[in-house]
Amino acid sequence: MEMRQLMQTVECTYPCDVCNRTFSKLEHLKLHQRVHFKEHPYRCDVCNKTFRDMNGLKVHQRVHTGERPFCCDVCNKTFSNKSNLKVHQRIHAGERPYRCDVCNKTFIKTYNLKVHLRVHTGESPYCCDVCNKGFKFLNHLKIHQRIHTGERPYRCDVCNKTFIEKSNLKVHQRVHTGEHPYSCDVCNKTFIKTYNLKVHQRVHTGERPYRCDVCNRTFSKLEHLKLHQRVHSGERPYRCDVCNKTFSNTSNLKLHKRVHTGERPYCCDICNKTLKDTGSLKVHQHVHTGGAAI
Repeated sequence: MEMRQLMQTVECTYPCDVCNRTFSKLEHLKLHQRVHFKEHPYRCDVCNKTFRDMNGLKVHQRVHTGERPFCCDVCNKTFSNKSNLKVHQRIHAGERPYRCDVCNKTFIKTYNLKVHLRVHTGESPYCCDVCNKGFKFLNHLKIHQRIHTGERPYRCDVCNKTFIEKSNLKVHQRVHTGEHPYSCDVCNKTFIKTYNLKVHQRVHTGERPYRCDVCNRTFSKLEHLKLHQRVHSGERPYRCDVCNKTFSNTSNLKLHKRVHTGERPYCCDICNKTLKDTGSLKVHQHVHTGGAAI
């Protein structure tokens, strides 16, 4: 045993003079030293990306060739390199070896754990160079930057409406397909978005999480709170282009414009009298029902 350990010690004769790591072969040391000197002698002849070693270049070139030689023996999904296959196989094995030491949430990849930790640290390492807004994820920064560039790369093939994010396009397409995949487990009402379901469920729970800091009135939706706050601020951002009268919300402006257009879209189903809003229609219907006008 002592002889074997001695032989192994003798074999590791090539130390790195930067980090003192030792190697049994000189070529392994030279390859390692490229980490410190940022040497990338191997270049892709398609995109000019450079690599420290030939194997890295060879794996990269599969991006251009489409070659995916490593296949999962459970689901037959293919991968361009063996390490990605190994990580993928954890899905089938249920293996999640990387654990957050704050909340104990587990992850398949070290990268996913690293990104998750930003939830606890508040770190937002990706910064917009236009408005300085910070983001936890590079992908979120790239999407945000489209606000400044005006880029909307995702287009609906039915109505040609464009979107900044692919997920927004996918949700929008449900308007055309009629798909409502999210269902309330209390009343079975269905919704296009999870957000709309979450807001609807407050009808059943009575939750009103948004509070006015002036009068303490509460609201189930953030947009309702913002609209209400105009009562206190006096803000009336919507202006009639005929008489310049201003309004705090678009619905009141739309209703007002009927004064100028003469539009009366609500019709009494008894006498066919038309009225400009639902409130007036309800008051009018008491003439027929004999109820007291409100």
